[in-house]
Amino acid sequence: MQINRLFEMVYILLDKKKITARELSEYFEVSQRTIYRDVDILSQAGIPLYTTKGKGGGISVLPDFVLNKSILSDNEQNEIIAALQSLNALSGSPLDPILNKMGMLFNKNNINWIDVDFSHWGSDEKEREKFKLIKNGILDKKVLGFDYYSSYGEKSTRFIEPLKLLFKGQSWYLYGYCRLKCDCRIFKITRIRNLTGTDEHFQREIPENIWKETDGGYTDKMITLVLKFDTSMAYRLFDEFLTEEITINSDKSYTVKTVRPESEWIYGYIMSFGEYVEVLEPSSIKQEMLAKHEKAIKNYL
Repeated sequence: MQINRLFEMVYILLDKKKITARELSEYFEVSQRTIYRDVDILSQAGIPLYTTKGKGGGISVLPDFVLNKSILSDNEQNEIIAALQSLNALSGSPLDPILNKMGMLFNKNNINWIDVDFSHWGSDEKEREKFKLIKNGILDKKVLGFDYYSSYGEKSTRFIEPLKLLFKGQSWYLYGYCRLKCDCRIFKITRIRNLTGTDEHFQREIPENIWKETDGGYTDKMITLVLKFDTSMAYRLFDEFLTEEITINSDKSYTVKTVRPESEWIYGYIMSFGEYVEVLEPSSIKQEMLAKHEKAIKNYL
């Protein structure tokens, strides 16, 4: 991972004073072009690196440079450690060596306070591998291919330039440029099947305001739903709705007023509550739910 390589490169330069790009590329098992790109990144970050050509040349750091921890406040040091631990939890490549080095530099205990598993409860190794492929596609800027099922059950094959993993509304989404639609799109992770990585690189950058871009690209009409729930559904309501959307009625039932996208998904979601939910508004959703229940009943007659 690049952040691990960058930190370790600084420590190598501080220790050896001078080293060639070839030696670094062999050590990190990357191309010399990648090493020079890393040198540019470190220079832009304020690390005074310079290169010399010819015999005895190489990459060096200015002799009087020291990685001075005093330029960072105690809170900033804690934030750096916490950020690295968060990244370590998300990464397929452990950052423990760099965490230990930063901990020693800042004189901080390396407390492992976070652990992240992107997959849902009961999922197998294939589901976890899906997130690893997505992460590698985003970081390495490589095109991903997969079959995607819409909320209507329609299957399509997509090739996308993955840009960012999003978490919104209790679900994971992949944001990227879809080559089929020639535009940026959001894909729900649970609807992605047969995900594969490719060796094709892309250069597209992430938009500055990703949330504005994604909200603006959402095409489903938003509607205000008013739903009445049995008291036995409390455990789901407080997980899936905002507190201010929930009203406790005198008979211990619950009324929820919320704004959701009007798509096929919403009907399946309401039906997941079974006989413990009643649609109060709007009437169009109420009538559609009635029709779907009548159709479902016919399957058992």
